[in-house]
Amino acid sequence: MIDRIRERALPRWLESLHDRLAPHLVRRRALQVALVAILLAVVYWGVIASDRYVSEAMVVVDRTELGGGQAMDFASLFAGSRNDHELMLLRDHLRSVDMLHKLEAKLQLRTHYSDWKRDPISRMWFDDAEEEFFHRHYLSRISIDLDDTSGVLRIKSQAYTPRMANEITATLVEEGERFMNDIAHKLARDQVDFLEKQVGEMSERVLTTRRALVDFQNAKGFLSPQAAAETLTSIVSRLEGELTQLKASRETMLGYLSPTAPDVAQINLQISAIETQLRAEKARLTSPKGGTLNRTVEEYQRLEMEAMFAQDVYKTALTALEKGRIEATRNLKKVSIVQSPTLPQYPLEPRRIYNIVVFALTVLVLAGIVQLLAAIIRDHQD
Repeated sequence: MIDRIRERALPRWLESLHDRLAPHLVRRRALQVALVAILLAVVYWGVIASDRYVSEAMVVVDRTELGGGQAMDFASLFAGSRNDHELMLLRDHLRSVDMLHKLEAKLQLRTHYSDWKRDPISRMWFDDAEEEFFHRHYLSRISIDLDDTSGVLRIKSQAYTPRMANEITATLVEEGERFMNDIAHKLARDQVDFLEKQVGEMSERVLTTRRALVDFQNAKGFLSPQAAAETLTSIVSRLEGELTQLKASRETMLGYLSPTAPDVAQINLQISAIETQLRAEKARLTSPKGGTLNRTVEEYQRLEMEAMFAQDVYKTALTALEKGRIEATRNLKKVSIVQSPTLPQYPLEPRRIYNIVVFALTVLVLAGIVQLLAAIIRDHQD
């Protein structure tokens, strides 16, 4: 009977002891794990982690064209003329896979970033890794940020040697400028192609309008209907003046001669002849039936205006074409270097002390949370 009571009481005692010791063991294990993790972090960042050098450059994107008579304003290089859209476009290109291909072809980044002499955590494990993983590793080793205040693009590159870091940054700046100009040149070439087509069409239009004007002159027999109309108008004015003088003379004669007198008859004949001539000349100028000189002048002026307009448009198109050809061959955008790519002398990465302190604080906080949970469990069990 006593043995049975001991057998039942002993497991309860062991279970109670386990429940009391378990939170304590958890707290001790959490602290031990935290210390081991901190020790490993100190060993890695203090001894094993490879040095990475950082090369930095700062650039802005400028347009090279100036308006007529406009002076260069150097302050506009940093504020007034900046285009955040172009800077963001440049930033995205420098982070792109296309840019990675150019760097690989020139600098063999795969070989450098996967060097087995470097620590296994910071390096790329395989030099033939898939492009997606290579690109992800590349993005972790460069930093391209836009300063919204000054409009400056800051480019930072990390590498295991100072020379490689400098070459990566210098290549990014060089290829970035080439990319921006390629975009501008492509647009300029498209504009040139369009303008060449327009110039051809305008040339045909000019020839057509000039030919129509010459045909009209030949058909009407006038080199300049406007000049002929002006001459005819002066003739009408002169005839009207002579007619007025003859009528005044006739009135004077009638004051001392009879209407049948020979002198009066003669002046009447002159007046009649001038009136007939005047009506004929006026009929040449204007007539409700059409076909008169004023209609000819109107048609001529319309054809002449069309020819002049076509010629002016043709001149404008030629000017724009020449300007487009110039822009297609010169640098339209300049990546101005505010700070040249630096040649680092001290490895700024990894930040060993900073990483160790942050890691240690994080691990200790987690260990404290685990201990707090163990204490809460123990209190509920009591």
